[in-house]
Amino acid sequence: MKKLLLAVAVVVVVGVAAGLWFARDSMQAMNPAEGEPAAAGEREILYWYDPMRPDQRFDQPGKSPFMDMALVPKYADQDGVAGAGVITIDPRVVQNFGIRTVPVERATMSQELRAAGSVMVDENRIESVQARSAGWVERLHVQALNDPVRKGQLLAEIYSPEMFSAQQEFVLAQKAGDAALSGGARQRLRLLGISEAQLAQLEKSGEAQRRVSYYAPRTGIVAELGVREGAQLSPGMSLYTLIDLSRVWVVAEVPEALAAGLARGAAVDARVPGVPDRRFAGTVDYVYPEVNPATRTVRVRAVLDNPKLELKPGMFAEVILGHGSSREALLVPSEAVIRTGTRATVIVAEGEGRFRPVTVSLGSERDGRTEILDGLEAGQQVVSSGQFLIDSEANLRGAYNRMGSAAEAGQ
Repeated sequence: MKKLLLAVAVVVVVGVAAGLWFARDSMQAMNPAEGEPAAAGEREILYWYDPMRPDQRFDQPGKSPFMDMALVPKYADQDGVAGAGVITIDPRVVQNFGIRTVPVERATMSQELRAAGSVMVDENRIESVQARSAGWVERLHVQALNDPVRKGQLLAEIYSPEMFSAQQEFVLAQKAGDAALSGGARQRLRLLGISEAQLAQLEKSGEAQRRVSYYAPRTGIVAELGVREGAQLSPGMSLYTLIDLSRVWVVAEVPEALAAGLARGAAVDARVPGVPDRRFAGTVDYVYPEVNPATRTVRVRAVLDNPKLELKPGMFAEVILGHGSSREALLVPSEAVIRTGTRATVIVAEGEGRFRPVTVSLGSERDGRTEILDGLEAGQQVVSSGQFLIDSEANLRGAYNRMGSAAEAGQ
């Protein structure tokens, strides 16, 4: 009986020992991070972390103490770099955080540039009517500012003793038949502002005119009126300033980064709120050689025909430069570009949770899309939202700073 009990006890002890050994072996298989290798086909977990706080590590899975979300495992094979600068993120995290990717497109990009501007007087079409001798204004035929005048219209009649004396000298020289004296008197009248038509009339009539008439040298409006009837004149005093508005300037403020491609002769279209259904066509006349330090813009001057005087100085204008021109370009959403101040990068999605930062060269930006000059190819997928998560992963492993350099796991 004693032998039987002893045999039973030995069997129990051996069974308990075997059970303990099997349990310990099973626990090691379930938790390979404690020292033993994981079973074939299983991924080794190094630790768990919160993607919003990747610098904090946890030994066990569970709920994040920082955010209302589950901790995410960090696998051993994620620490290796499968390619230069490649960042691997668990696909579940990619899905949970709504990381969105879009393809790089080759499309037609409009080269139109829209800028704010204003209508101004063409300073080449301003002319002043001045007195060249002392006298008095005896009659004004145009007496109000902004009145329209036409070329050759009578503006004023002036009495000038010097002008009257010069006319008398010319008439006497003509009657005496003295060619030298007549030529000198004629030249003096020209210098005093008498036109050839007035000289011909004086020569024909043979009588000096007490009043000298002044006529409009061009069609336009009266921008300045310097005298009134009865006013005394001195040499050089301005009687009228006339402006021809049949052609005007439109001056636009263009961002300095976009002004380099503008040149004289480029096509320009302008719209003004006062005539919303019209486009006024013109050309670039001048690109000013300075940048406004406050707005970082360059002024561009365009010349536009204005035969009906619909464009008025002071009007606000929307200026369209390069209307109708376009070219082929690689385009990505502007929100996909990360600008660091020294370079521009985008995050390329390579599939299966793998992302790679790529340095790119940027071109023009239009309608929320940016031109890529170098660094990408058509069809590649780039991250357009959720870059903050990839940025945190890249900073965690230093890949973002190495940007495109080869690296080994554990560096």
